Amino acid sequence: MMRQIHLWREESIGADGSITVSAIIEYPDQTRTSVWFRVPSHYRAIITSSCDPLVVATLLLAMSRSTDIKVHGEVSPLLLRNLTEFQAAWSSWRPNLYHPIEISAEVEREQFNPEAGEKAIAAFSGGVDSSFTVWRHRTNRCGRLQRNLQAGLVVHGFDIPLEKQQAFNRATEKAGAILSSLDMELIPMSTNIRSSALNWEDTFGTAAASCLMLLQGGYAAGLISSSFPYQALSFPYGSNPITDWLLSSQAFSIVHDGAEFTRIEKIGELTNWKEAKQNLRVCWQGQEPDKNCGRCEKCLRTILIFRIFGVGLPPCFEHDVSDEEILNIKAKEGPLTELERVLDAAKASEVNDSWVSALEKSIERNQRLERREEGKAAMRKRIPAPVLRGVRQMRSLFS
Repeated sequence: MMRQIHLWREESIGADGSITVSAIIEYPDQTRTSVWFRVPSHYRAIITSSCDPLVVATLLLAMSRSTDIKVHGEVSPLLLRNLTEFQAAWSSWRPNLYHPIEISAEVEREQFNPEAGEKAIAAFSGGVDSSFTVWRHRTNRCGRLQRNLQAGLVVHGFDIPLEKQQAFNRATEKAGAILSSLDMELIPMSTNIRSSALNWEDTFGTAAASCLMLLQGGYAAGLISSSFPYQALSFPYGSNPITDWLLSSQAFSIVHDGAEFTRIEKIGELTNWKEAKQNLRVCWQGQEPDKNCGRCEKCLRTILIFRIFGVGLPPCFEHDVSDEEILNIKAKEGPLTELERVLDAAKASEVNDSWVSALEKSIERNQRLERREEGKAAMRKRIPAPVLRGVRQMRSLFS
């Protein structure tokens, strides 16, 4: 019999205007930890009694330890079936890290939430992707894909650490300003899901899904905004159109939204939305996590995309970018590819400003550096390890 992780849902605790939902995770060596979620207490009625969100929150952790999950509670049978396929994908993408496991529950039963109707909720960070999702659904631009999107969920403990409460409060104010302009509700949540040692780029999708699923008493679907368009998908990546929907149950669907649009197209849709331009939060490298630093590659790239559409500096950035800063951008792999797309879009739009030339030179320099690094890596593979060690030792003698 394979080793097991035991998962027990605890009684919800209300205190200081909040309600905390938690579960005990017991490992095969009998050590214990917990995963918890906290929301304002007036959302108590829409918190699900199912263990579905807890299973999703711990799945990749259990797969990384090759331990089955025994759930002491109720789980959706459709979710369990979907998670079998989810595991097949992730164990194929990262076979050295994730391994298929068995999940069993004391009770297998679908939840039925008549109050949810067809209402939907979206994971909302206040960035370009999530803002585009709420914009297109609330302004009826989705055709047959239209969802009755009513609320956005902003989560403390994801990109803003739990210890930075004031920064999260300020970020929540900005997110609230964006959503209120579309007559949407903002729901704040805190969680310790990110405290596991797993790579966040692998786990952020299941983390977002589990937070959305916790509120399935009030909603029938949870939207997770696409990070990459269909023509440039990246695998493995925590949220993607292949496995996101496999986190669904009969009562609650997880929807991967917006992959038919590039980031440039998304920003193009946001250029006339005043509240978005005032409050977008795209940066993850700055000293203050609730602000855009205006200096990192992602901030600079976003500013340049707005320029393509003839829009001045959005108010969410405190200062503009100079040609010299563009020349000094450092980027490789995915970010470098994104910069190449920005350059192509600028040329296609016949933008002839000096920044376009600066961007082209910056990209060429970064491409040369990347080719050089690739060449070094290829050389290291060809040279036997003992010879490489000898070269390093010789260098150390003369350094």
